[in-house]
Amino acid sequence: MPQHAASNLPQRTVLRAMTVLACATPWLAWSAPQMIQVTTEAGQPVPNAAVSVLVKGAKTTAAPGTTKEIGQKDKAFTPNLLVIQTGTQVAFPNFDTVRHHVYSFSPARTFEIKLYAGTPAAPVVFDKAGTATLGCNIHDRMLAYVHVVDTPYFGITDAQGKVSIDLPDGEHRLRVWTPNLGEKSPGVEQPLKTGLPLAIVRAKV
Repeated sequence: MPQHAASNLPQRTVLRAMTVLACATPWLAWSAPQMIQVTTEAGQPVPNAAVSVLVKGAKTTAAPGTTKEIGQKDKAFTPNLLVIQTGTQVAFPNFDTVRHHVYSFSPARTFEIKLYAGTPAAPVVFDKAGTATLGCNIHDRMLAYVHVVDTPYFGITDAQGKVSIDLPDGEHRLRVWTPNLGEKSPGVEQPLKTGLPLAIVRAKV
């Protein structure tokens, strides 16, 4: 084999492998940051809103072992809104010196962690899309939400109602959920086309 042909072989192999990967997972190959701003119909920014984007062909469940956390500190849940992909397990560490009794009676995920300190041995797996409302049997004012989505593309808006999500180029469906909508609502849905410097979403939330 000529010397120059042998030296090009690894490069050709790499390029072929990259082409196969791009064809098999196009939503990964062409992802780019998309800035989204959620506002009310009057144009006011909506902070702390759960934003998810439904992309055709995207994996609906999280990778095995994916774990997030909602802690309890100063007799409050932190964060008070957690957005996760279906199949994610959530730990509930208690950073307070008093014990807590965390529960959810929501259809999306019903569970109870009775009076405890420290971190429970087993996290809670959220295996169904929807919203679980969390409370504490000891401290009634404690309230939080776990919003579970069937997409890997999601985030929470900041104080200006903005969130940046890496998305594949194209037309998708966007959902916005806030506690005002209630746990039974999947969220307000509308089309989203990528490519704009700022995609503004006006929603009844």
